[in-house]
Amino acid sequence: MNVKIPVVAIVGRPNVGKSSLLNRLVERQVSLVDDRPGVTRDRIYAPCTWNGREFLVVDTGGLSGEDPFWQNIATQVEEAIREADLILLVVDAREPLTHEDEAIAERMRRIGKPVLLVANKAERQNLDTTDVYRLGLGEPQFVSAIHGHGSGDLLDAIVERLGEPEPTAAEAEAGDAATVPLRIAIVGRPNAGKSTLVNRVLGRSRMLVSDVPGTTTDAVDVEVDRGGQRYVLVDTAGLRRPARVREGERLEEIAGRHARKAIARADVAVLLLDADEGLTEQDKRIVKLCSESGVGFVIGMNKWDQAKRGEREAQELEAALRDALPGADYAPIVFLSAKTGQRVDRLFQEIATVAAESSTRVQTAQLNRELDEAMYQQPPPSVKGRQLKILYATQVGRRPPHFVLFVNDPQLCHFSYQRYLENRLRQAFALRWTPVRLTLRRRGGTPR
Repeated sequence: MNVKIPVVAIVGRPNVGKSSLLNRLVERQVSLVDDRPGVTRDRIYAPCTWNGREFLVVDTGGLSGEDPFWQNIATQVEEAIREADLILLVVDAREPLTHEDEAIAERMRRIGKPVLLVANKAERQNLDTTDVYRLGLGEPQFVSAIHGHGSGDLLDAIVERLGEPEPTAAEAEAGDAATVPLRIAIVGRPNAGKSTLVNRVLGRSRMLVSDVPGTTTDAVDVEVDRGGQRYVLVDTAGLRRPARVREGERLEEIAGRHARKAIARADVAVLLLDADEGLTEQDKRIVKLCSESGVGFVIGMNKWDQAKRGEREAQELEAALRDALPGADYAPIVFLSAKTGQRVDRLFQEIATVAAESSTRVQTAQLNRELDEAMYQQPPPSVKGRQLKILYATQVGRRPPHFVLFVNDPQLCHFSYQRYLENRLRQAFALRWTPVRLTLRRRGGTPR
């Protein structure tokens, strides 16, 4: 049974760290962070999962002032509040409360929705926190969005306030078993065949296709049902190297930014390559962008029908591709033709596999047992007479699976040993095709 995905809205005055908090909660860079007020204007949504509970987090612009600029932002905030199931009111723990903080808190008390008070920037010890309680919104959650302090406790509080998931009214009546759509970002260089692929999947010419690079300039969402699974396909503009974007090509610059944003919001990305050109330096940059965003991806070697090459050539090219992508060689590779539909079904099979693995939840006890066994079978090397010790490990996020290892000293873990631990977890928990994040953190200290 499908359930209604609850919405958690982040509100507050400018520069209290709302965008940083969104990025921390969803474990990826979604919202632009800047010290200038008014950078966030539109509502920015991102999915979040914690302890098996899924919800949407929405970042809003800062509430301040009466001029038309700030009033437009306030309209966006009101829309977010109207659809929210829970509101996070964020204040700056380092500063005294302002009249704006108090006015926003008074507004929150009147709307009749659950509110969690979040005191951000609380990384410094010996803070005077008595002022925060004056807002009368219950026990504050003290966090540091930048450093991650208190984020787990805040997520626990969010899940507790949201309660058990409820089915939508229509599904409760009809007993519908529909699934939540998977967001698939189609990315690649100009003219790799992205719009042709979307049209092939839809079975109609929904996207404009042209040999002229730059025909697609915005990220376009199209929903489709395939094999009982709903997808939102996001056709993006071709990503060029910054040096190729001449000064004054403002439209293309914006298109590239939209494509990057689409990757950050995607559940899975499909990187289309041109079989005649193979993997270029710009393709490697796109792979790095997907990897840094934590998005699982599938490589589609497009126009394979035109290449007129056989199975042996495909195997050799796949091996070469994996050698060229150290650290991101986990991606499935499909040789296809968007024009003829060759192996497009196989592409979606791989998308489903990546999405499923990326959502894996590992029990804490199993995780710690596997790491103990890995360290027993291959102990870490000594560094100046000291050796790495893993005190405790836990999974803190999904999409991608993110594990935090509390250790005696993160500096004692060489990157090659960290890669060994990552590979052990991949083998133990069937995480072959998804990114995996390992964060080493000194107990009570900062992550590495």
